[in-house]
Amino acid sequence: MMSDKRQAKRKRVLKGARILIPSLGISFDCAVRDLSEIGACLVLTAPVAITDNFELALYDGAIRQCNVVWRTARRLGVSFQLVARSETSRPGRNSA
Repeated sequence: MMSDKRQAKRKRVLKGARILIPSLGISFDCAVRDLSEIGACLVLTAPVAITDNFELALYDGAIRQCNVVWRTARRLGVSFQLVARSETSRPGRNSA
């Protein structure tokens, strides 16, 4: 039997989302296949090169910072970065 190394139980879903890479000014459609508080499995609509870190615009309007944990040609396993509540602006943005 294969063991599941996940730290949190994931819920199976099939919802649309968007991968955002603001530093490159690009985005890609994807589907969320399973989801937990700490990560997700994403399915890409086409095999494209995705950076190891990106933002994920979820179907409920939330945006999560992601780190790629594993990848295949059309699937990504990501962990969500924990962001402190006081961090409301993205890195690299000037507040002046």
